Order: sequence, then structure tokens, then C-alpha cells
Amino acid sequence: MVPAAPSAARLVFGDRIGQAEAYAGLLAGPGVVRGLIGPREVPRLWDRHILNSAAIAELVPRPSALIDLGSGAGLPGIILALLLPDVSVILLERMARRTEFLRECIQDLGLANVEVVEAQAEEAAGRLSADVVTARAVAPLVRLAPLALALVRPGGLVLAIKGAGAERELAAARRVLRRLRVRDAGVIAAGGGKVGQAATVVRLIAGP
Repeated sequence: MVPAAPSAARLVFGDRIGQAEAYAGLLAGPGVVRGLIGPREVPRLWDRHILNSAAIAELVPRPSALIDLGSGAGLPGIILALLLPDVSVILLERMARRTEFLRECIQDLGLANVEVVEAQAEEAAGRLSADVVTARAVAPLVRLAPLALALVRPGGLVLAIKGAGAERELAAARRVLRRLRVRDAGVIAAGGGKVGQAATVVRLIAGP
């Protein structure tokens, strides 16, 4: 059973709440059946996954081009495409069973500003680039940063949604970030006061 959308979701999504609810249904149904979402996650789909993804919308410049690295079930990429119609979103995912689900979601939700690319990040580097690269539950920052920065344009943003260990991950990655010529790196809270619990985000600004 799909949990009802909380009041915070109705405020965040506005007239797109119907699409957000439809996506929640896809995650709780086919997403669970295909192993993209664990059944234990269904009761907390809204707070832990959907609103957590929506929190970073305020950090994305508009208009812009965005790559969601390791998109999985579409978090946060599909949520950002819903909230930011003037942002062009690429869902980059290497596994065929996931890309099939993502394409079905796009079609069912009627999203015109998003496409799916089936490839590993290393394969996409050099042929795909964007103003913003997002990632959620992909890899520790020390491994994620080189992959994400290879996809972002000079001066662009990497927004990695992390948990309580974000500061430790950032500290462990400092040497790698210097080698990659990252201009600025920090941990910020996003979405506070809008989505309930703020999301913890590592934000990187790519160098020239």
C-alpha cells in the first residue's frame, strides 16, 4: 500500500502533487517487485526518499542542464525533473533493469524534460556534460567525486546527498578534491522548513 502524501509534500509539489503521488505508486509497486526499492522502505517513501530528494531543488540553478549520476530508481533525478520543468535532466544509470523502469516512469508521468542514458559514468565522461551533477547513495565521496566532476562543466556544481557522515567523507576526500582542482567544497543543509527534515548535501564547485 502506498502511504498518503504528507502535507509537506503537497506544499512542495503544488499542482504537480498528482505526478508525485503517481511516482510514489510506481516506486511502491513495480519498484519493489523489481528490487529497486526495498519493501521496508515503502512506509517511509515520502520522508526518507521523495522529500529528501526534493530538498535539493533549491540548490539547482535555473535554467540548467543536470545529470543524475547512478540514478537507480530515479532519486533525485525524477523528483527534480518534476519540480524544475526548466531544467533538462539526464538519468545516467548503468543497469538495464533500472533504465527500463526509469523509461516507464518518464512515460507514465508525462515528463518532457528528462531522458535516460544507459552507461557507466566512466563511459559517459567526455560525451556528456552538464551544469549540475547530482548523486544519492551512489558511493563514498572519495570515489564519487572523480566520476561526478568528469561530467560537470567548468564552474558547475556537484550536489551529493549524504547522511550523518558527510563531514567525515568530505575530510577523507580533501586530497582527491585538491587534485581534481575543486574550487570550493562544503557540507550544507537543504530544504529546511520546506520538506520537514533538511537534507545533508556535499556541494562541490568545479574549477576551471
